[in-house]
This record gives sequence, structure tokens and C-alpha cells, in this order.
Amino acid sequence: MKSFIQRHSDKIKGVLSGLDRIRFRGTLRSIAHPWGLKHYLQAAGVLLKDFKNYVLGLTRQVQQATQRVAQEAGRPLVYLPQSTTSKEDQARAIAKRDGITHGLVAIFSTIELCWSFEVAYHRDTRFLYLRPGKRKCLHYYHYYLDPDFGLLHARVQSWLPFTLHVCLNGRERLARQMDQAGLRYVQRDNCFVDVGDFAQAQALLDQQLQFAWSPWLTRLAAQAQPAHATLWGGRALDYYWSVDESEWATDVVFRSPADLAGLYPRLVRHGIETLSSRDVLRYLGRKQPQHCPLAEVVSDYQVRPEGTRVKHWLNHNAIKMYDKQQAVLRVETVVNNPQDFKVYRTAEGDDDGSKQWRRLRKGVADLPRRAEVSQAANARYLEGLAAVEEKAPLGALAARVCRPVTWQGRRARALNPLAQADAQLLAAVTRGEFAINGFRNRDLRPLLYGTRPVGPAERKRQSATVTRHLRLLRAHGLIKKVAHTHRYVLSNQGHKVIAALLAARQADTATLLQAG
Repeated sequence: MKSFIQRHSDKIKGVLSGLDRIRFRGTLRSIAHPWGLKHYLQAAGVLLKDFKNYVLGLTRQVQQATQRVAQEAGRPLVYLPQSTTSKEDQARAIAKRDGITHGLVAIFSTIELCWSFEVAYHRDTRFLYLRPGKRKCLHYYHYYLDPDFGLLHARVQSWLPFTLHVCLNGRERLARQMDQAGLRYVQRDNCFVDVGDFAQAQALLDQQLQFAWSPWLTRLAAQAQPAHATLWGGRALDYYWSVDESEWATDVVFRSPADLAGLYPRLVRHGIETLSSRDVLRYLGRKQPQHCPLAEVVSDYQVRPEGTRVKHWLNHNAIKMYDKQQAVLRVETVVNNPQDFKVYRTAEGDDDGSKQWRRLRKGVADLPRRAEVSQAANARYLEGLAAVEEKAPLGALAARVCRPVTWQGRRARALNPLAQADAQLLAAVTRGEFAINGFRNRDLRPLLYGTRPVGPAERKRQSATVTRHLRLLRAHGLIKKVAHTHRYVLSNQGHKVIAALLAARQADTATLLQAG
């Protein structure tokens, strides 16, 4: 994203990249699946016919313990008939009303969906069995004002397997870190419109990734789920902590609202028309066609009270851009499904084994790698935005790609951006969904050849052709290969050149004559 920062350096105060909202999940792994729960019930001497009564007894213990916590702390326990009610707004109002500066603020209870178990009858075998699935149960939201993390909450499921979620905000943590360091800042909502020393603030944000999350979360769970220690009859069932959802935000802080207001409409248009695809309007609010190898691709544009947002969804992950507090340009990567990414590690449970590129896990151990891939996505997106208002003449940008080059000892032909085939190729590699995780040969084939079913020979021919296309783009420096993978991403030069070429191709004659 250096090109974007350099281009607008006279208008930018500084940049901060780090955790925004993050939701941890505590799971009792040994009873989180039917096989493990069945063996636990057998060890506890509980028959399946008595399952419901047994679990109701556990739930009553959780409810009674929660009521005692509220009473002993002198804090309200409030039932919310609508689960969509903003619990955070209510918690902030209660804290302000009662002058709460630390500790438990309030506990809210509400009925919500959960993942749990029930006993069902198998007609063929005529046996009872445990059936997992979604059901509704009572949940407790414990809101705390923490001295290190500010306002956070722990969500406790009151029905077995008693899954627990903890949600906090990295920007709230940063504010308290800067308070301790004596660093001046101006905070509005969950962003900073001014910081005395951006480099020092960034160093504090980086420290959050080294925090000992699991012990801290375990201590918080003991407060929010006080019945846990007595539920299991002396058996040790510990919570396993994973990252259910993370938001990694890069905030570009502008010197004045006018500087951002003058630039942002062009960034929004660029994000929709170029970074998404030439057909982005057809994708607004719609799913990707079924033939696409990726499960779901959606791009949308929305005007909200806090700013105008452009968002691209990909397989439950997303990258989005919006303006906050009139002075902050935020690019944010949301990761719900980390399996789209890779991490270089040993196999789980084999610490002494050889390291390989493996699927990124949800466990907190892989949080630094999650942050790395999220920051890379933000940087690529901002690098793409750097193409807006490119000052270099189009002829200078296109000069290299419009003539043959030699790459790795072999000649590569010139690109012809005015020809349909080359323009289609350039548009395909700049689609917004590829900004998160890059693209592969198989991702480009449906875009270039359509969805018509083909035989193995034709599929092999198409794959070979796309391979040659990828080599051509690499030879011209427009894309680069992601190490140890079969994925490619746009290079810094590729963002600028392709955006300019596609924009010029779509411009009408009058516009081009006026620009000349």
C-alpha cells in the first residue's frame, strides 16, 4: 500500500493497522461432538433416555450461578425479549447511569439459536441416539468494563455443550495501551482521528498479537461461567479457545475531512467498477453462479450512517472499505473461514514433525498468521486504490505491456488491451473477490471460457491456455506468484496499469478527447 500512501502523503497524518473487533469461541471439545458426548454420558452413568432431565439439571445450575453473580455484584440481570436489541448500547447506558468504571456492568439474557444435541429415535435400529443440530436456548451476555480491553462481553450458552464466546475490540485495547504509555490521541467511536506518534501506536497494536490470549480467556470464562467447575462431577473439561471471527483494519488518517471527502467518491467508484468486476452491478446482493469453484461471491455498495461502504464477500470472508468519522479511510479484512488460507506449521499434535503449508486453523495459535494474511489483503486493496488519479500518461504506463518482452529466457508477446481476449483476461484478474486470497488457474477458466460442460481433453486444453496467459502476465510484471502455492496476486504495477487500461477502454471518445 506504499503507492497509495506516497501519492496522498500531503493529505495523510498516519496509518494504523491492527485488530478491530474479534470474537473468540470457547469449546468443550471432548463433548462437542456426538461420539465424545456419548462416551462422557456413559462414564457419568447417564442413560440416553435420561438425557433431557440430566441436561436440564446442568442448565439450572448455570442459571442459578449466573443469578448469584449478578446479586453479589449488585448488577442488573435483564431479560431481552428481542435478541436483536443492541446489548452494547444498553450496557454503555447502564454504565453511564450507574457510574461503573470497571468490573461487571450488567448481564442480559435472551433466546437465541445455538448448536446443541437432542436424543432421537432411530426407526431402523430401534435405538436412541444423539442428534446434533440447531435449536434455541437461553444465552447470557456478561458485559464488563475491563481495565485493559474496555467494554467487552462474554456470551454463555445455557444448554449443553455450553459454548462460550468472548467479543472485544482491539482499538479499545489500543486506547488503554496509549493511556499507559502517555501517548496523546483523539478517539471517536472505535477509530483514532489523531495520534501523537503513529509509529509508537503501531508498535502497541503489534504487541496485541503476542498477548497470552488463552490464559486470559480462561480466567474470564471462570467469571462468566462460575458453574463450570462443578458441572462435571470432578472431571476436567477445559475450554479450547479459537478465533470465530476477526476483523483486521487498516486506518488511513487524513489531515482534514475535506481531503478525504474530495477523494473518497472516486475511490468508491474505483472499488466497484474496477476492483470488483466489469459486471459488478449484476452481483450486487447476488450469489456467484453455481459453476464458480468458490462457494459464494458477492459485492455490494451501501450508504450507512457512519459512512459509505464497499464490500466484497468470498466464502464467508470479506474485504471492505468505508470512511469513518469523516477523516479516516478504513480498509478491513474479515475472516470467518480461515481454511481459505495457509500457514507454515507442523501437523497438529506433532510438534517435532516437519513443517508444511497447511490450512489455517481457527485456534489462537494461528492468530499471527491470520493477521499477516489479513494485512496483505488490506495492502493489496489499497495498492489497487493507488491507481485512482494516476498522474503518469497512459502511454507511459502501457508502453511496456504493449511490446514483446523476454522473461526467463523466453519471448512473451505484447498485450493488446483493446482486443476482446486480452481485455477479458485483464478484467478477470482484477475481480474484487481475488483481492483477498488471489486467484488460481481453475478460478479463471469459468470467467474466460464460460460454464459449458466440457470433456477431459477440452478441460486440459483450457488449463494449458490459462497457464500460458498467467505466464504472459507474469512476464509483463502484472501479477506475481504466491510462494509455495498455485495462487497469483496482482503486483503493484499491475494494479496501476490494468486499472488505467480498462478505464481507457471503457471511456467514450469525448472523454478521451477532453483528457487529451
